[in-house]
Amino acid sequence: MAAYLRRRLLQAALTIWAISIISFVLIELPPGDFVTSYVDRRASQGIPLPPDEVQVLRVRYGLDQPAAQRYLIWMGRLLQGDLGVSWIRGQPVSEIISDRLWLTMAVSLAAILFTWAVALPVGIYSAIRQYSAGDYLFTLLCFAGVGVPNFLLGLLVMYLGFVWFDADVGGLLSARYVDAPWNAAKLWDLIQHLPLPALVLGTGGTAYMIRILRANLLDELSKPYVLTARAKGLSEVRLLLRYPLRVALNPFVSTAGYLLPYLVSGSIIVSMVMSLPTVAPVLLSALMDQDLYLAGTLVLLLGILTVVGTLISDLLLLRIDPRIRFRGTS
Repeated sequence: MAAYLRRRLLQAALTIWAISIISFVLIELPPGDFVTSYVDRRASQGIPLPPDEVQVLRVRYGLDQPAAQRYLIWMGRLLQGDLGVSWIRGQPVSEIISDRLWLTMAVSLAAILFTWAVALPVGIYSAIRQYSAGDYLFTLLCFAGVGVPNFLLGLLVMYLGFVWFDADVGGLLSARYVDAPWNAAKLWDLIQHLPLPALVLGTGGTAYMIRILRANLLDELSKPYVLTARAKGLSEVRLLLRYPLRVALNPFVSTAGYLLPYLVSGSIIVSMVMSLPTVAPVLLSALMDQDLYLAGTLVLLLGILTVVGTLISDLLLLRIDPRIRFRGTS
C-alpha cells in the first residue's frame, strides 16, 4: 500500500506539472495579453493610453519577457507558496480566492453528497424493479435532469422561491453574515443555504450516475453467479449487497472522481445566476482579462482537484472490489 501511494503521488506530481504547462499555454493562446485587454478597455471608456505608458505597463507585468521565462517565474513563485498578485484587481491571489475557495468546496461537497445520496438508492431500485412504474418515472426524471441546463434550473428555483415563499433564495449567506467573521451562527446560516445550490448543481451528475449504476447492476444481475447464489437460497438483500452491487459500483466510483472539478468549472453560469460567491465567476473574469496569476492559479487548482479526485476513486475501487490487486501482488 505504501509503495502504491508513493508511486501514485509521484505520478500526481508529474501530472500537476504538465497541467501547469497546459494552463499557462491556454492563458497565452488568445491574441494579445493583459495589457492589450486593459488598453482596449480604457479606449472604450474614452481614455486612450499613450504608447510609452503601454510599454511601461508591459515592463511592470513582465510581458516584455519571453513566454518561457514568464512561466518559470510563475512556477518559481508557486513553489515558494506565493500565488502572486492579480493584475486586474491589484490584490494578492490568496486573498481573492481564500473565502471563495472554502465556499466553493462547501457547495461542491454538498452537491456530491446529494448526488450519491440520491443516485445510489434510485439506481439500485431502478435495476431491481426494471420496467416498473417507478423505473419509468425515474428514467423520465433522469432524462430531464440531463437535458435541462443547470442555470435554467437555478432560474426556476429562484422564481418559485420568490413567487411561492416571497424570499430571495440566491446566495450562500444572509445579508447580515456576508461581512461578519466566521462563527457558529454564520456556519449554520451557510448550511441552511446549501441545499438549493446543491440541488441545482448536482441534478445533472445525479441523473448521469443513476443511469450508470442501473445499467451496471442490470448487467451483473443477469450473470450466472447471481443465479447460482439465488438457487442456493441466499436472500435477495444479502445477495445484492454482497456480490453484484459491489461489482456494479466500480464504474460508478471511478467516474465520481471527476465530479469535484466538474462542479467547480461547470458552476460558472449557475454561480452568476444564483449569486453564489464561489471561484467560478472569478475564474471567468480572470480568463477574459488574461490575468495570469489569478487565472493560472484557478485553472491549476481545477487540475489538482481532478488528480485528487482520481486518486480517491482509485483507492475506493481497491476497497470495494477484492479482485483489484496492487501491481506485483497476487
